[in-house]
Amino acid sequence: MALSSAQTQAIRKLLRTGATARVGRVLARHHPADAAALFTDLTPAESRLLFDALLETKQAGDALRALPETLLRDVLERIADDKLATMIGRRPPDEALWFLGLLSEARQPTVLTRLPAPLADELQRLRRYPEGSAGAIMTPRFLALPRERTAGEAIAELQQRGETLEAIFYLYVVDADGLLAGVVSLRQLILAPPDRPLYELMVGEPVRVDVGEDQERAAAIASRYNLLAVPVTENGGRLVGVVTVDDLIDVIHEEATEDFYKVAGVDEGEHVFAPVLRSVRNRFSWVLINLLTAFGAASIVALFESTLDRLVVLAVFMPIVAGLGGNSGTQSLTVMVRGLALGELEFGSTIRAVGRQFVIGALLGAAAGLVTALLVWLWRGNPWIGVAVFLAMLANMALGALAGAAIPLLLRALRFDPALGSGVLVTAVTDSFGFLAFLGLATLFLPLIGA
Repeated sequence: MALSSAQTQAIRKLLRTGATARVGRVLARHHPADAAALFTDLTPAESRLLFDALLETKQAGDALRALPETLLRDVLERIADDKLATMIGRRPPDEALWFLGLLSEARQPTVLTRLPAPLADELQRLRRYPEGSAGAIMTPRFLALPRERTAGEAIAELQQRGETLEAIFYLYVVDADGLLAGVVSLRQLILAPPDRPLYELMVGEPVRVDVGEDQERAAAIASRYNLLAVPVTENGGRLVGVVTVDDLIDVIHEEATEDFYKVAGVDEGEHVFAPVLRSVRNRFSWVLINLLTAFGAASIVALFESTLDRLVVLAVFMPIVAGLGGNSGTQSLTVMVRGLALGELEFGSTIRAVGRQFVIGALLGAAAGLVTALLVWLWRGNPWIGVAVFLAMLANMALGALAGAAIPLLLRALRFDPALGSGVLVTAVTDSFGFLAFLGLATLFLPLIGA
């Protein structure tokens, strides 16, 4: 149960009096995520005392993991190196590396030297791999046995080494050279006769990911094959680590957030409580780009000043045409970026996918345009204005859907992130073309409209 307001105030009073032991006993009865929420409202001095209390109960790492990354960086800067090393030293290697990476480059060597020697050596090996790769998020603590071992021997090994392993989902089978040969689920292992050799139980040629491949690849493999862990290999198949499901969930969450932010032109590190000036600085470049595209749309409107002077009512319907075109583009963009992120487009033709989105946009444009045209006719009593709205909406929503589908594919072909600013680009296309189509058609229909 979450901490109540009264409990939060009581904890703050205990922290101010230095009663960290009592705070620790209170928080031990709550989930670490509830303790994490306390950090958002505490002063730096109170944050240090809260960390001390959590450190005594060994909840510090779990509580800090629940914080948004940008807020977590601020909290970590308040903690002394020795206490931070104590907390990191209790974490599995992949989590310890993640915490270490959140520190400033100047602090990392200092904290690293204070960690237990075996963990420090593991982290030094993991730091060789590029950030965002499968190797950077894997754990080197897994169980791999030769293929000749029996099920009974494997279970005995699990019982002996289980405490040192981060998460036991599968038993990996390797050949004499340490190359990954197969995988055995724990269910298979437990149900098998004790004298059954592992090579008869294993699933051969298991899916795997190379240490240098992007972490998204590991997440896609786990999702496609419903795996709880993905083996990581290097040098032609030598098993060096395992990426577990908890880290894969984090990857999926991070990548989804990153794509969502990039579509909108927002920095991926921003959160709702980020400093105002930082948010302004991060967003300003995209605001400038949006401003330039808006001037482009405005220049198109300026070409039809004479038409607007003769028929001012057209200005009422311009936002409708542009807005629905933008909505159509955003919908297609969302579907395509998701399809790219999940690898759905690997199973079919990208051209067919783009064509489908274009047809969907055209059909939606025809339906929305027809309704709008009828309303305009009833309101203004002139069918030709409605015809101009109908045709412009049909064209703009079809083009918006086409742009929303094609722009992320074009960005990927140019080796950019498909989500990078796609929303701003789609809006620029639909605004400019929407105004051009509507005002151009209205200009052609002026004699029929009677203006």
